[in-house]
Amino acid sequence: MLDVKNLVFAYPNQSVPWNFNFTVEPGQCIAIHGASGSGKSTLMNLLAGFLDPQSGDILWQNKSVRSHAPWQRPMTSVFQEHNLFEHLSVETNIGLGIHPGLKLTQENRQAIERGLQRVGLGGFEKRLPGDLSGGQRQRVALLRALLRKQSVLLLDEPLTGLDSEARGLIRQLLLEQKAHGTLIVLASHDEEDRRILADSVFSL
Repeated sequence: MLDVKNLVFAYPNQSVPWNFNFTVEPGQCIAIHGASGSGKSTLMNLLAGFLDPQSGDILWQNKSVRSHAPWQRPMTSVFQEHNLFEHLSVETNIGLGIHPGLKLTQENRQAIERGLQRVGLGGFEKRLPGDLSGGQRQRVALLRALLRKQSVLLLDEPLTGLDSEARGLIRQLLLEQKAHGTLIVLASHDEEDRRILADSVFSL
């Protein structure tokens, strides 16, 4: 269970701080809904450990992870910037998510190949991010996060820039992740994404 308890944060020039409170069970998706500037991306960064709250706590399975560094948390995230290494191939970018030292097993490499097929990027293993469209880059970033197999998946507008076919492929993958017990925190402006994927909505 992910329990966000009275998590308070404000930027230096912000007069009224945000206060986040919600609970999500494994295998469920909570959609974070609000206008631009309402705090969706800030919440994602707090959960991932890239920002430190002024007060409150983040509990995973009843244990606090607030003091944990990002890589120590049972979470993986996909933000709008994609965060791909431009000089490395698609295969290597995904492989780094599985093992930071790229010590990949044959099973890992097969999973990458199968995953690229699933997201409509079969045969793209050796391409560089600069050779991809924005939507293709987003699919690579999503696949890297999925193959990390962390307990919590943080998605900030993950389907932005994807055409209807690609959105359908990714939605199906995310539904499969939920069925396997992955907990998803989804920030999305898209009402259909929320309707298909979310079990609950937290409005800001």
